[in-house]
Amino acid sequence: MSPWLLIVREIRLRWVSFALGVISVLVAVGVLTAQLTLLVAHDLRTQQILEEKRAETEAEMRVLEDDYRKIMKKLGFNILLLPEGQRLAELYLAGHSTHDMPESYVDRLANSGMMTIRHLLPIAEQEIQWPEEDGRTIVLVGTRGEVPLSHRAPLEPMMIPVPAGSAVLGYAIWDSLGLGVGDTITILGRKFSVGRCHPERGTRDDITVWIDLAEAQQLLSMEGRINAILALKCHCEGSDVSSIRESIAAILPGVQVIELATRAITRADARDRAAAAAKAALEAERVHRLQLRGEREAFGSWLVPLVTLGAAVWIGLLALVNVRERTAEIGILRALGVRSRQIMLVFLGRAVLVGLAGAVLGYGIGFAVGLLAGEVSLVVHNARVLFMPGLLVLVTATAPLLAALASWPPALAAARQDPALVLRED
Repeated sequence: MSPWLLIVREIRLRWVSFALGVISVLVAVGVLTAQLTLLVAHDLRTQQILEEKRAETEAEMRVLEDDYRKIMKKLGFNILLLPEGQRLAELYLAGHSTHDMPESYVDRLANSGMMTIRHLLPIAEQEIQWPEEDGRTIVLVGTRGEVPLSHRAPLEPMMIPVPAGSAVLGYAIWDSLGLGVGDTITILGRKFSVGRCHPERGTRDDITVWIDLAEAQQLLSMEGRINAILALKCHCEGSDVSSIRESIAAILPGVQVIELATRAITRADARDRAAAAAKAALEAERVHRLQLRGEREAFGSWLVPLVTLGAAVWIGLLALVNVRERTAEIGILRALGVRSRQIMLVFLGRAVLVGLAGAVLGYGIGFAVGLLAGEVSLVVHNARVLFMPGLLVLVTATAPLLAALASWPPALAAARQDPALVLRED
């Protein structure tokens, strides 16, 4: 009689025992498959979350950069270029440069291709006694529109140029003289219309009058000359003041570069803090996801071996019970000439079918549970990504082998039974 025919009859006759064995393998394989599917789904979701978070962070950083740019512009320029020979002691005592340099310097710098500074603003500045107002001391500043950089796209100016014939007044001047927009003032014999009145700033600006650069140069006898160039250094690589000094020295030899440190540091720190906060948020999310994965791995590291061991013990017990229930049958088969090897093959073949059926069903159910319980929605695309053919091959090869090993001792005991002793006892 064919062993495979005996196996089929055995399964039909004792289908409950066979089903219990399949269920035990199904549970073990299902737990393993569901656990690994959940881990893969978790990794995919982690990648998706980090990508979304990174995109959100980049968008937020662009907004923050623009906000900080607008806020930091209010701090003003942070680089001051002074003429050769200007002593800092005189600068600080007078409050402005006492030397001058050619106005063409600013155009030379704008056309140099230098990337670390922008917003170039030439000024002619001098403290004068205002003869038309009883000799009161004011600071007369001549400025023009910011000089555009030939190698950069135009930027919104930090300081609005003063039109010819117009004047911008500091708080202490217009407040004490009762002036307002549209009024006319005379400075050094030339009439100007008040274009704007600045609010109180609590600085030297409160006693300052801004006019057009060309008109200031005429009034101060500085045609074609300026006292200083204001600039804004960018927050980029190579923008430290020493590098800027080297670059400007190659373009404008002798010109001194002074960094208005408080403004520069405030500007840099504000942007760096925003970048650091965004990076920290992204890193915190990544660490959180790693912690969750570690917890799941730790849970699976003891659950899967425990369930597998339980399934193996259960299959072995079912095989032992089956052998004991079939003692008489085994004796008859042996008496009819069925060899020990064939008897053993019946029990091991049955165990292999238990393992194979349980592995296939367990993988399918475990995969479905992993999809439904995971963090990735159950769609065709994600099912295809999460499907692990290597795992399917592994469980369909390993489960029958483990089931056969668990059934080996009972099968060996059945094969070694003496038919004479069995039949005599019955």
